[in-house]
Amino acid sequence: MIKVNNLQKKYSDEGVETCALQGVSFKIEKGEFVSVMGPSGSGKSTLLHILSFLDRPTGGVYEFNGRAIDSLNDQDLAHIRNREMGFVFQSFNLLSNSTVFENVELPLLYSDIKEGERRNVILKAIEAVGLSEKAGIEAGKLSGGQKQRVAIARALVNNPDIIFADEPTGNLDSVSGGQVMEILKKLNKEGHTIVLVTHETYTARFGRRLIRLKDGKIEVDEPISDRHEHGTLIK
Repeated sequence: MIKVNNLQKKYSDEGVETCALQGVSFKIEKGEFVSVMGPSGSGKSTLLHILSFLDRPTGGVYEFNGRAIDSLNDQDLAHIRNREMGFVFQSFNLLSNSTVFENVELPLLYSDIKEGERRNVILKAIEAVGLSEKAGIEAGKLSGGQKQRVAIARALVNNPDIIFADEPTGNLDSVSGGQVMEILKKLNKEGHTIVLVTHETYTARFGRRLIRLKDGKIEVDEPISDRHEHGTLIK
């Protein structure tokens, strides 16, 4: 699904050049659950932005579902993002005065799904995160954990090939965070590819593969196994 080779990202500020990514290479197959970790400044956020088409690399090759990204224009990328990617952010990014149903509906406003079918798709996504009884409630009246579950439903509604989760438990207590991660784990078991960026060891352990970055390079890329439970490689 994802293939990056010698991926690089450089930023220039008043003549000072900074390398956020320095020759990163890996593949992510359909159905994987990958946790991306690393200290502040390691390049994990830059990598997520490139993988999700929010930014472009300055070097190397990125292929998504067999398509080389450098051959696509911004309109093409926006179309792929809307149809094939779902997003869950730390800050929820919901419309507080809109209902749960209306928030989940947003990605479908630009889709070809007919209005009659749209309602069933939205309710199914809301049911998948256990919030059917909250469909008509304004998002601003929900708890933090419930808001993040709405965000997951919104990410799901287009049935995307891949879900990018950027610190999805960062604003949640441990109980709510655990519930959110259990939903992502369940979605992965149902076939959704998950790429999780997190600094939390507990959250990362829900994944099945760890990519840890340091100074813009891959320091670790291996399956998450029992020995990670003791903090051997997740720091």
